[in-house]
Amino acid sequence: MLDREIRLRKFIYGAVCCGVILAMPTVLSSCGSHDSHDGHDHENEAEMHSKSGHESEDKKGTHADAGAIHMEPEDAEHYGVTVVDIVSGEFRDAVRSAAEILPSASDVATASAPTSGMVTLAPGITQGCTVKAGQTIARIKASGVSGGDANASGKAALDNAKRELDRLTPLLKDGLITKKEYNDALAAYELAKASYSPQAATGVVTAPRAGVLTGIVAGEGAFVNTGDPVALISGSGRLTLRALLPVRDASLLPMLSGVVITPHGGNGESVDLSEYGGKLLSSSASSSTEMPGYIPVYFTFDNSAPVVAGSAAEVYLRGVSRSGVISVPVAALSEQLGEKFVYVKTGGNEYEKRHVEVGALNGTDAEILSGLHEGDKVVVGGVSFVRLAEQSTVVPEGHSHNH
Repeated sequence: MLDREIRLRKFIYGAVCCGVILAMPTVLSSCGSHDSHDGHDHENEAEMHSKSGHESEDKKGTHADAGAIHMEPEDAEHYGVTVVDIVSGEFRDAVRSAAEILPSASDVATASAPTSGMVTLAPGITQGCTVKAGQTIARIKASGVSGGDANASGKAALDNAKRELDRLTPLLKDGLITKKEYNDALAAYELAKASYSPQAATGVVTAPRAGVLTGIVAGEGAFVNTGDPVALISGSGRLTLRALLPVRDASLLPMLSGVVITPHGGNGESVDLSEYGGKLLSSSASSSTEMPGYIPVYFTFDNSAPVVAGSAAEVYLRGVSRSGVISVPVAALSEQLGEKFVYVKTGGNEYEKRHVEVGALNGTDAEILSGLHEGDKVVVGGVSFVRLAEQSTVVPEGHSHNH
């Protein structure tokens, strides 16, 4: 990193020194001109006219090389400047769309309350934490809640029914009670047993699966009824992308073949979901009633992709391919004053900035309508450093006198 900073400073220092040194002859020439005018030295004036002619010729040579950008090979290698040979080939058209990244529906589980009562979260349970299957998430306590503790009542009813059944069992053997009386006691016991769950009575809410706790539905101190959701847990398997395709582009639906997620603000690299097992789940024009003017399109992909579930995204929905198209990676483009440029390597150490007209974009590549030809060597890596080298080799125009 230190070496990299030193080289950057050399570029900037070179730009400053270049401007200062080139400005000095202009100042000196200006002073000499004033002296000659003051002394009316015609001989010196003729000599200055002669020098002026030479300066004009020199300037012509400077302007001829004004577009050249010099960069030493070792600097290009150090800063990761790479070039590719331009060839016409396949280009996949795409439609830009808004999208949302969601956890896969089959990959989300709900931890529910086993009983009614007040929620007390377990230590360390926060949104975003990782949990194991069966891990305690919260405890439900019914004590202090109006209406009493249903679990305590159920346990008391079960114990009472068990005692009654135990009392009548020997009496039936001795013939002291009827079979009906015994059966009634047995039914009461089975009913009490079914109504009472020892596991539910503990009030422990456990994680039904391993994953990331993505939502706490019932926070600390909240009251829940039996079966109410307490927390949501997402697995680490698949994610779902929901894109909104404008109805005007509905003809693209049968040809959808992929999707590219582009970073917000243009910072970072685009993510091609085909590299992460991306697959089209569903798309139907009849679904446009869900959001008028748009058709929802769903893709599923591996959770290993560098995206965050629950975030919004800008995507390019890719369709059919066209052949014979000249294109460059989006990273090769440089924008200056609203115009698009690329840097082309013209020799061993020389580069030039070239204006290009950009056509369609598909998230990773840009179609070039004019400005490039097959065989051109375009910079696709380290573009910012070539642009910095361009600034350090700019030659300012000199000052001249007309007599």
